[in-house]
Amino acid sequence: MNYFDKINDIYNHIAQGTAMDAFEEYYADDVTMILEDGTTVEGKEANREREKEFFSSVEKFHGIEVSGITSNEDEGITAVESTMTVTFKGADGPMDLEQVAVQHWDGDEIDTERFYATQTD
Repeated sequence: MNYFDKINDIYNHIAQGTAMDAFEEYYADDVTMILEDGTTVEGKEANREREKEFFSSVEKFHGIEVSGITSNEDEGITAVESTMTVTFKGADGPMDLEQVAVQHWDGDEIDTERFYATQTD
């Protein structure tokens, strides 16, 4: 499976509500994630907890629209532009989370991922 297929599989998991399955399969033990505000989170365990915290804050997942996916197969880099619509617990209604995520792959696993995002009501 090439990088384009792998990143598509990850986003298919997100759409189906099985994002953590993709996380376990595709992310390296020493993964570094760089969040929208520039915060760096090191390691799979710390990122697993951060992901679980995010999903536990969601009251309802309304869906995700992927507007673009690309891959550089030679360099092992993928990028995805998407909008996820969620209602957070205690919120008045749905919120769109617009995001671009860039993944750097080492073999079959993502070793670095950086997020660029905005929120709109």
